[in-house]
Amino acid sequence: MTTGAQPLDELLGLLDLEQIDQDYFRGQSRSALVPRVFGGQVAAQALVAAGRTVPGDRLAHSLHAYFLRAGDPGAPIVYTVDRIRDGRSFTTRRVVAVQHGKPIFHLSASFQTYEEGLEHQADMPPAPDPETLPTPAEMLPRHLPADVARRLIEARAAVDLRYVDVPPWGSVGEPREPRSQVWFRANGKLDEYAADPLLHVCLATYVSDMTLLDSVLLAHGRGGWAVGDVVGASLDHAMWFHRPFRADEWLLYDQESPSAAGGRGLGQARIYTRDGRLAITVIQEGVVRVPRD
Repeated sequence: MTTGAQPLDELLGLLDLEQIDQDYFRGQSRSALVPRVFGGQVAAQALVAAGRTVPGDRLAHSLHAYFLRAGDPGAPIVYTVDRIRDGRSFTTRRVVAVQHGKPIFHLSASFQTYEEGLEHQADMPPAPDPETLPTPAEMLPRHLPADVARRLIEARAAVDLRYVDVPPWGSVGEPREPRSQVWFRANGKLDEYAADPLLHVCLATYVSDMTLLDSVLLAHGRGGWAVGDVVGASLDHAMWFHRPFRADEWLLYDQESPSAAGGRGLGQARIYTRDGRLAITVIQEGVVRVPRD
C-alpha cells in the first residue's frame, strides 16, 4: 500500500473482502470502543460486497440498511449478495451479513450509470477551515479520561476527524442546539485508488456512523457512549450519494437531530466537499436510552 498511514492501510484491508464463492464474501473485524462490531464497518463492507457484483460504470447512488444484531468482533462476517435487478440504467443489490448462523445486518443498495440531468443543491453552511481546528490527539484528552481518549483515538486512527464545536462528551449537563459539525478525511492519501469511486463511497459510509447521533445527545446535555450516560446503538441508516468526491480530501459533515422519542433518536446530515458541492445526504435512527440506576 502507498497511503503512508498504517491505520488507514488496516482499514483498507478490512474493506478488501475475501470472495469465497459467487456472490459470497467474507470480512474480518477490528476492535471497537464497545464489545461489538462498529456499525460503520459492517455497512461499508456490505456496500463493498454489493459493488463487487456490479459493472464498474455503475456508481452507488443510495443505500438503505438495518442493524439487526450486535456483531461479534472475534468472528468473521459472511456477506451474501442477492442480485435483485440489472436494468438498463439502474442495478439493485441486497446484502445480508451473517455471523454464527444469524443475520446481523441487512442492506439494499442501488447503482446507476452516469447521466446528465437537472441540478440544484442546498448551500453549504458556514464552517471554519479544518486546519484551524484541533486534531483528535489535541482535543480528546481535554474532555475525556486518558484511557478513554486513547482508545477513541486508536479506534478512529484511520480518519482525521475534527470537531467544529465541543463534542457531546465535552459539555455534559449543558443542553445545546441539536446541531453539530465535523470535518473528516482519510488519514492518508489514496492516489492509487483515485479511479475507484466505490472505495471512496465505502470509506464515507464507514465514517458516517461515527458522529451522526451526536446532535441527539447535545439536545439533552448527554455525553454519550464515551462517558456512559446513555446506552445506544444504530438501528437503521440511509445514504444518498449525489456527486463525486474523494475520501482523502476534507468533507464537512453538517448534522442535526429533528426528533428523539420512544427511546430512539434521529439524526440527519449533509456532507459537502470543501469547495461547497453537496456530495451525500445521510439519515440515521438509533437507540438512545438513559441507563437505569
